[in-house]
Amino acid sequence: MKQKLRSPLPALEVTSPAFVQGAPMPALYTGYGADISPPLHLMNLTESAVSLAIVLEDLDIPFVPRYTHWLIWNLPPLREVPAHIPPGAVLAQMDGAVQGLGYGKHCYRGPKPPAFVRRAHRYVFSVYALDCHLTIGADSRKAALLHAMEGHVLQRGALMGRYRR
Repeated sequence: MKQKLRSPLPALEVTSPAFVQGAPMPALYTGYGADISPPLHLMNLTESAVSLAIVLEDLDIPFVPRYTHWLIWNLPPLREVPAHIPPGAVLAQMDGAVQGLGYGKHCYRGPKPPAFVRRAHRYVFSVYALDCHLTIGADSRKAALLHAMEGHVLQRGALMGRYRR
């Protein structure tokens, strides 16, 4: 997503206690493990953020430039996004956060490359700090989410992990 940020805020730094930038992701957070979302820590998050959106994509699927595994938006602006965000389209326990249709489901779907894939895939968690709550429905896909975020992104950051079966 090539979009101009609205203000010159410092970059959002995304880290995780589960794995470091560019390193292998533990199996716990994959489709071959418990398939739970990893914890994410956000540094330099602006106080003016109203909500967060997260997109998880596999960058290495042949013929699909960025395969969407997870979409979630309207998360409260937490500096620590907890692990194991539960499945469901609308999450009351997360202040009404919405999980869209990534991987065809309303839930986190971690790395799960097929058995014939020999090399590691890159998985990117893109985190966006927004100045509003988005009004798109839970059956929205990545294109609709990116369109709804246009003009509302205060900050963005990313964390990339690798996974090989």
